[in-house]
Amino acid sequence: MQATGSSTRPYVIAWVFSLMFYFLAYAIRSSPAVMIPELARAFGVSAGGIGNILGTYYYAYALTGLIAGFALDRLGPKYSVPAGVGVLALGCLLFAIPDAAAGNAGRLVQGMGSAFAFIGAVYLASHAFSAGSLATAIGATQCLGMLGGSVGQSAVGPLLRQGLGVHTFWLAMGGANLLIGLGLQFIIPAVPKAVQPTAEPPASLGATLRIVFSNPQSYLCGLVAGLLFAPTTLFAMTWGVAFLQHDWQVSYVAATWACSMVPLGWVVGCPLLGWAADHVGRKPVLLAGAGLMLLSFAQFVLLPGWLPLPASLFLFGVASGVAMIPYSIIKEVNPDQVKGSATGAMNFLTFGVTALVGPLFGRWFGQGLATAPDPLAHFRAAGLFWLMGIGLAIIGSLFLRETGRKQVAQIVVPATELRPAVIA
Repeated sequence: MQATGSSTRPYVIAWVFSLMFYFLAYAIRSSPAVMIPELARAFGVSAGGIGNILGTYYYAYALTGLIAGFALDRLGPKYSVPAGVGVLALGCLLFAIPDAAAGNAGRLVQGMGSAFAFIGAVYLASHAFSAGSLATAIGATQCLGMLGGSVGQSAVGPLLRQGLGVHTFWLAMGGANLLIGLGLQFIIPAVPKAVQPTAEPPASLGATLRIVFSNPQSYLCGLVAGLLFAPTTLFAMTWGVAFLQHDWQVSYVAATWACSMVPLGWVVGCPLLGWAADHVGRKPVLLAGAGLMLLSFAQFVLLPGWLPLPASLFLFGVASGVAMIPYSIIKEVNPDQVKGSATGAMNFLTFGVTALVGPLFGRWFGQGLATAPDPLAHFRAAGLFWLMGIGLAIIGSLFLRETGRKQVAQIVVPATELRPAVIA
């Protein structure tokens, strides 16, 4: 139940400070990409070994998200969120130790702590803002995260070239997180009875997850968000530079600049489309944004001469901000007492889609990147793969329930109901 009046002000302040946590968590996630050689020397492993170490982050992140959501529902944010910051700080300190085992443990612990960042920020936002502003707040949260991811690469890389040691960097990140954790411990208010959920949260993690995962709308939210995130995270931010270099013969600098437009578009699109979803409705904006994603990516793949490459990918990045709207919907189609667990389940489902789609794309298109007899045909085939995924997300969006502007009461969808809903 949402508190009213001045009782929400402490949660607004706490949400603002939680954005600092999410900013640093995203910077910690992205910064190793610019220090692969340095980390390999520090840990005494090959570049492939560093890839294995860094990969442990995502497994821990996805699984711990389920536990983080349950902890927020049972204990509230005052202790759960600072605990997550403390775990992230510990992971940074372990990662500063020049030993491969410590590096593995540190990256694993970083993933565990980071799982509390976005879920905690969204949980605080749900207490700080009304339903009519929630999507805007979630969009702003993701915007700050993307800024952290950008800083983690664009700022850290030059600092390393100027002589900053990787151990010094990770020690500094650990210290910064400890300070933020202490601040959040004092800033986050205890949840008063006036804003406690109307129903007591389930006593066990299994019972909580059964509530979320017995709702078909939860799966639809995860499927739609995962399919909309995949072409940005897996293609533009992972394979994009290599595909542009090999298939289009674009220089490394130009390819990197073009692909960097996608996260920059997120920074604009997430809060903008979240605001639109609050004022127009969840489904209309979701469908319109996904449609714009489809059109802009189709132009990029099939008619590249119509717009400059950076402009095409920036527009695509702006439109992809609608992938955050299902994060609002999943909280609104599940009971109030499992809001935190719903966000954790959403992260788990979204990462699950990424884990399934990524290897398929790599096997079908990534392996033949440098050997394709017709590079242009290879590029278009890879692009059609992502276009089909966006199209499937649009179809899935038709089955989501509208929970936004015209929906006064929170909807909990019966487990037996799954049919296309009329767009409000």
